[in-house]
Parts: sequence; C-alpha cells; structure tokens
Amino acid sequence: MGNFAYGTTVALACAVLVALPGGRAGAQDEVKNLEPPNDKQGVDFRQFLRGSIYTPRDVKNWVAGVDTQYIGEKYDRDVGWVHHDSAHKHGVHGAIVFYTYEKTGERRLINHADKPCRISSYGDSFTNCDQVSDGESWQEFLAAHLGEPVRNFGTSGHSVYQAYVRMRREEKRRPVKYIILNIYSDDHRRSLFGWANLAHAWPGRPTTPYIRKSNPTTGEFVESPNPCPTAEEFANLCSLDWVYNRFQGDFFVRILLARANIENKTPEYSYDDIVALAREQGTPMEIGSAEELENGVQNVLERWALYASMRIVEKVEEFATVHGQKVLYVLSHHRAHMARRLKDGYRFDQAFVDFLKQENLAYVDLMEAHEKDFAQFKGSVDEYIERYYIGHYNPLGNQFTAFAIKDELVRMMEPKPPAYNPASLAVED
Repeated sequence: MGNFAYGTTVALACAVLVALPGGRAGAQDEVKNLEPPNDKQGVDFRQFLRGSIYTPRDVKNWVAGVDTQYIGEKYDRDVGWVHHDSAHKHGVHGAIVFYTYEKTGERRLINHADKPCRISSYGDSFTNCDQVSDGESWQEFLAAHLGEPVRNFGTSGHSVYQAYVRMRREEKRRPVKYIILNIYSDDHRRSLFGWANLAHAWPGRPTTPYIRKSNPTTGEFVESPNPCPTAEEFANLCSLDWVYNRFQGDFFVRILLARANIENKTPEYSYDDIVALAREQGTPMEIGSAEELENGVQNVLERWALYASMRIVEKVEEFATVHGQKVLYVLSHHRAHMARRLKDGYRFDQAFVDFLKQENLAYVDLMEAHEKDFAQFKGSVDEYIERYYIGHYNPLGNQFTAFAIKDELVRMMEPKPPAYNPASLAVED
C-alpha cells in the first residue's frame, strides 16, 4: 500500500501539533465541510491539500506583514516568519499585551538596554513570551536581576531547527558570548514539518527550513532550507500541483495522512506505510487497528523528532565552539505535559534529557524546577498550573523561568554579571 488512494480529509491539527488560538479560518473550513465519500475510500493527498493552498492575497499579506497571525508576523526568507509590532487582548486578567521589536529583530530591550549585551536567547513562543507585554518576559526579569541586557529572538511557532537557523544568522551579525536556546515540548516535532500549514496547526504560516530525514537507527539526518526562500517562490504555495510535487512522500505528510485516515475511519489505508516507517527506523511493529495505528504514528514521530533535536544540538555546539560561545539549553513544556509530570511522573522527552546529560551540556529543566516548587505547594496540580500558565506563562511564570535559569547562567559567565560581581560594590572617591 505504498501508493495511497485517498479521498477526503478532516482537520487534525491538535492531534499532530499543539496549536495556538487564532489563524486563518477559511482554509480550514473548506476542508472540514467536505463530505466523506460513500465508499469510504482513504484520504487523498491532493484533496487533503486544498485547505492549505494560499491565495495571492495570502502571499501579498505575508510579504507585507499584515493580516497574518495570532501575533503579528511577517515572511522571512531564512526562517519562514518573524514578528513585528502588534497588540492583542490575550494577557493575564484579560489585559491587552503589547509586542514591540527592535529594528534588528529582537523583542524590545528595556532593562539595561544601554549596556553591552553578552546574552541572546532563541526559541519559540515560550522564548518570545507570548501573552505578556515587553517588560514582563523572562529575559527582562533576568536582565533586571543580573544588571545587564538579554536579547530575545524568540518567535512564536518556531521549531528547534528554526531556532538554530535564526541563531546562526543573528550570531554572525552581532555575536554574543552566551546563548540561551529554549526548547519547548512541541518544538522537537515541528523540526520535521516543512510546511506545518498542511497540518492546519499553524493556519496560514509559510514554509520553513526543516529536517527532511531523521533516523536514529541509520543515523540519517538531512537538512532542508526553506523551500520558498524568495517572495517569488513563496507564491508557489498558491499552486496545488507545486505543493503536491514538493511535499508528497515527505515524512510529515505520511504522518498527517495516517492521522487523517484515523479520523476518516479508514485507518487500513495507512497501516502498511506506518509499518514501513517504523521498519525504516529499526522498530518493527504490526498494525491492524486504528488504535495500533495511532500508537505507531506516535512512536515513529517521537523517536524521529527527539533524534532530530539531538543532532540539531550537536550543530549548535559545533557553531558555538567555532565562535567561542557557550550555550545554555532551557527545557520548557506545555501545561498538559507539566501537569502529567506532576501527577504521575511521566515525560515523553526523557531520551532528550538523557542525551543532554550524557553530552555534559549545560541545561535547565523547567519541569524539574516546577517539581521542586510544587513540593512546597499545598493545593492540587491543576491549581498549581493555573498559578503560572494562561496558555503560555503569565508574568509570574516568566519570573519563575528567569530565576530557574539564573544560577546556571551565572555559573557559566565570566566575568560575572554586575549583580554577582564584587567589583560592582566599588565606590568612586
């Protein structure tokens, strides 16, 4: 069953990625409203694509940076998209949140902005600090405490690989001594998706640089630059034929189609392909039901995604070593993953944590930090989670992040930041 015969599709964003509110509704509705065929044929990739194809207006708006996403975003040839100034009513207690960005791309510096910068941070929305205003980010709490600025190059929806690509670009332009790479729960999987819009998880967002192959058994690791690196090529996303030819057979498309067949109640159309994917990564399995297909998809996706992150971290370390830099990795997590850890001790990314330990890399695990904090808390897990999360971290959650990071960051810094440097106590005569 290597060549699929598929018919219709369904929206399946949350099953594949942790989606954020907002986005382009029209394309998703087009897919949702399709009637399934009477003969229950499997999901066809061409029909699946119809809800994702851009209009010329979509392309124009992205290039202009208007009318695009949940937080103001604009097209970027290297990483897919970056932020621009915007304001949104989605903060703590219903507050309006103000997002402002420097001309050089990072979020607006507030604390100690007039001082030389030795620290830059990269990652997704938990680095950008979605849902809090400029001065409430963990970078600004950290900067205020340390006595020196911390740049924030976080971008909502970015993968581990996108963060690495942006880090490589920005650090060539304005290098710093210390890099913080924040890796969120879903960033591992995002690295495998060349156009997450196909999953309807990031409705309307452009193509991205990604990992086309990541196999822990064979050692395969194949990087791909952004498939649409110019405004002219970006317009290819308006062509069903171009998107079909570019992405058919990609790892993430095969995963999406398996998910779609589960939803369409035709899982048998994907049994053989997921078995083949599992065999490719050295984990043979038998699949004969929708439940076994779902488990197989999850197994393959997690193994390949976590392996991709390990290889990306190796590339980060290579870059940092060549340029005389030090990297601190920060692991942040979706509230559901955090709650489960606090309830029953489970975590899906244990293999990645073990890798960081084995490689003797500097890291801060916010899951571990929250476990220690929760041990002092008298309420329930759900009550504890509500203290810090409003989807993303609220201001208190960002303050918690800053002080969880602080000790490990200070340990690696030389000379020490002003708050931990005895020379700061010197008084001029």
